[in-house]
Amino acid sequence: MAQQGPVTTSTLHLVASDMTDIMENLDTRELDIGDGEDELEGPGAQSAGTRVSFSLIYKTLGVKEQDPRVFLTSSPITARILEVERFACAQDRFNITNQRSVSKKLPAVFRIEMKHGNFTWIVKRKEKHFMELHRELRTYKTFLKIPLPTRTHTERRQTVRQTRQMPSLPRGGGDELAREEQVSSRRRQLEDYLNKLLKMPLYRNYHATMEFIDVSQLSFIHDLGPKGLEGMVHKRSGGHRIPGLNCCGRSKVCYRWSKRWLVVKDSFLLYMKPDSGAISFVLLLDKEFCVKMDSKDTDTKHGVRVDSLCRNLILKFSSYRHARWWGQAIDDFVREYGAAFLQDHRFGSFASVQENIPAKWYVNGKTYMEDVANALEEAEEEIFITDWWLSPEIFLKRPVVEGNRWRLDCILKRKAQKGIRIFVLLYKEVELALGINSEYSKRTLLQLHPNIKVMRHPDHVSSTVYLWAHHEKIVVIDQSVAFVGGIDLAYGRWDDREHRLTDVGSVTRALNTSAENVPEASLSMAPPSNGAAQSSRKNSSRDLEDQPKLKGYGKRRRSRFSIRKRLQRHGLVHADSVSSNESSEENAEQAPPLHADVIGLMGNTRFWHGKDYCNFVHKDWIQLDKPFDDFIDRHITPRMPWHDIASVVHGKAARDVARHFIQRWNFTKIVKPKYRSLSYPYLLPKSHATAGEIWHAVPGCIPTRVQVLRSASDWSAGIKHHEESIHNAYVQVIENSKHYIYIENQFFISCADNKLVYNRIGDALTQRIIKAYREGARYRVYVVTPLLPGFEGDINTGGGSALQAIMHFNYRTMIRGDHSIVSQLKKEMGDNWINYISFGGLRTHAELEGKLVTELIYVHSKMLIADDNTVII
Repeated sequence: MAQQGPVTTSTLHLVASDMTDIMENLDTRELDIGDGEDELEGPGAQSAGTRVSFSLIYKTLGVKEQDPRVFLTSSPITARILEVERFACAQDRFNITNQRSVSKKLPAVFRIEMKHGNFTWIVKRKEKHFMELHRELRTYKTFLKIPLPTRTHTERRQTVRQTRQMPSLPRGGGDELAREEQVSSRRRQLEDYLNKLLKMPLYRNYHATMEFIDVSQLSFIHDLGPKGLEGMVHKRSGGHRIPGLNCCGRSKVCYRWSKRWLVVKDSFLLYMKPDSGAISFVLLLDKEFCVKMDSKDTDTKHGVRVDSLCRNLILKFSSYRHARWWGQAIDDFVREYGAAFLQDHRFGSFASVQENIPAKWYVNGKTYMEDVANALEEAEEEIFITDWWLSPEIFLKRPVVEGNRWRLDCILKRKAQKGIRIFVLLYKEVELALGINSEYSKRTLLQLHPNIKVMRHPDHVSSTVYLWAHHEKIVVIDQSVAFVGGIDLAYGRWDDREHRLTDVGSVTRALNTSAENVPEASLSMAPPSNGAAQSSRKNSSRDLEDQPKLKGYGKRRRSRFSIRKRLQRHGLVHADSVSSNESSEENAEQAPPLHADVIGLMGNTRFWHGKDYCNFVHKDWIQLDKPFDDFIDRHITPRMPWHDIASVVHGKAARDVARHFIQRWNFTKIVKPKYRSLSYPYLLPKSHATAGEIWHAVPGCIPTRVQVLRSASDWSAGIKHHEESIHNAYVQVIENSKHYIYIENQFFISCADNKLVYNRIGDALTQRIIKAYREGARYRVYVVTPLLPGFEGDINTGGGSALQAIMHFNYRTMIRGDHSIVSQLKKEMGDNWINYISFGGLRTHAELEGKLVTELIYVHSKMLIADDNTVII
């Protein structure tokens, strides 16, 4: 670096000459308009004036389109020039000398601190930028005087009133700036010019002014966190990590440069198209995020390269100094506000450990689905749902006493009509292997409302993914409440601790109000579809009989009076039937939901309607496009109860769950061309800085130490390295446990003796038990799995190849073969292994049509409990 010489009089004269040139031309009287101090008016202004709504991320406009919702109406924008940067020579590129100049060929750069409400940011501008802004604003003012026949132009012209005098910047010669005090005075005068300009709504909202101060429609959205660097850049195409049979995103030869508006936030970067304002890409911060500025890394002159696990993004700038400043500013901002995302976390997870998170867990689907329904009803901005399987017609609250009000598709449609954005991500199954018909689920949801967007992933041929699946079940409300667990919003999942085997009765209600006091419309319900709630064996005729049944039993008894006639009198004839999707939509607007207070249930309530009554080992689902037609005879075949575990978290942990969903959604949008249209937007994660502002909290939660874990890879999330934080957590928790391990799982496949199974959970259990045996310590492992895998087939007749394959791998892990857990323990302790580990399942029984029946309880949980202080769900 060259040594900077002392400040001389000639140096100050050059500074004076430079600043005089701009001040002589920046006369604010040329821009004077009446009522310059007025704030924003009209429907776009925020009522409170303190926040910009998060929902505006879905309503972005082009850069040159004025949007009054950009700014906070109750807070002024102020500017303060902190220093003037000069560079002595070409070799001394980064030597910042306060108020110092050597040559007019190296112009001054003003470092300006901007403030707007709680937002503070820095912009750097040269003298020529002030001149260009002033000229463009003069042109804009002249243009407004031309009477064009458009409403927008007329409204803007009406704001230009009689000229009002404003202080102008003093003009002076270079000799007047011989002292440093006078240079500081001129700097304050330039501040005054900019501050007065920003008080004029007409000019403040103009795109040239917003670009001058690095402001966009996303700058002051409260939930996006602090304002970072923004501005127009050129970005290079490609750089995505797209696995499988794809050629796009990898080429370093065939690419193009595009002009984009770049936005840096505390947990992500994004860029937008200037003409439409559409968000074109979102790059989430992660542990491999870094900024490189050397030409050998960027492969371009004056370039900046931003790396992450999902993409290498290359930007190009007009000069070396401009590129260095952008690169350094991005790196500094991210490391100051997003440091938590750049670190390695426990178990190798993408998310850090969060303290004092309100959390709660659920056993079985009844209470889980009730809380999900209530949370969906409280949504204000966004709803994220991802499932292995989703059934739109499933009821979240049972028994059904309010018509279709708590049916999933009706809830989502109701919220979408209120402007809530709903995003659903479904697993796209291999149709030859699974019959969950995700195409029907997608089509049904898309028909409800344009605010509901559904994507399926993966495309198995192009992604070459056949042996893996998306098996997560997540519901996120406003990125503040997140439900995570094993319960799909699908058929067969709703259950309670009674685990009923039978469901053949009719829904009948006793109301605490008479028909005379209740309007007829308030008691009406949608009539059933042609095939609603009909079994293949005389279900219709049985439902017509007045024979309510005791809960859990099949014996019939005569009611004291005709319940059916009473229901007819109140308009509740088909109370145990459920309308089809089409009829429910038609009647939703014609009749309000039932609001009568239900004080009792007569007989046996029907909890499972149509396809929801299932026994998938006896028969797999068919004809899912007819949701309310029975596919098994509920008078002969008992249903299969469902045991499952789920949880709910709030605050920062919910933000982490939402971040995972957003990463998957954005990746799917990139790899599937059909979703690249603007109708499927990129999603943005909310800032952790605002995670404590929880508007709806699920009751019954307690403060908990929470970390979000996952399994993710290139095909599922588009990341460079596989993440197996769930597997790592299982192994480490088992190794560090002191007293016991309790495991519930749908499958139990481990103990790798070949290259087909890689997880080390079985081996970790074996080693921990052997350690306890050698130490003479009390230690126990409990493993609960289904007695049979959940596939159609009969092991007595040799049917069901999938069922037999899963049983083979389960037994191979537990007791069969030299590498099984029991075999390894026997080598160490003989028959004493029975004192350390046990395997079990669940089964129940009931009476159906006068006969005793029994069925296994299907354990679908994925849970580990260790020492009463750690749980993995």
